[in-house]
Amino acid sequence: MDISTVTQSFAALSQETRLEAYRLLVRHEPEGLPAGEIARQLSVPHNTMSAHLSVLARAGWVVSRRQSRSIIYRADLSHMKETIQFLVRDCCAGHPEVCEPFLSALGGCAAEDEQGGERNLENKP
Repeated sequence: MDISTVTQSFAALSQETRLEAYRLLVRHEPEGLPAGEIARQLSVPHNTMSAHLSVLARAGWVVSRRQSRSIIYRADLSHMKETIQFLVRDCCAGHPEVCEPFLSALGGCAAEDEQGGERNLENKP
């Protein structure tokens, strides 16, 4: 990942509705959500949401697939991981022990499922 790609990625997230949509999709991994449901949950008109999702897709933050008459969107967690790795690549001037707590927190990205267990948030096909 290069600096141009990263700046384009952050530009896509630098708008409130797009950031909210991405965070909503992260919460709904790995199933994703139909575009209409994203619009409904965020109280955004469908055509406006479609434009926002297109920006996120071009920047690499989301992927989509057609399912019957719906388009299902998912957060591209591998893109998020690459972006974070770009930000911390030169962390702590070669002293990993300084960054260890931060890097450990990023490495264990999991959330509790409804039964209280953990589920991995890695992107799955």
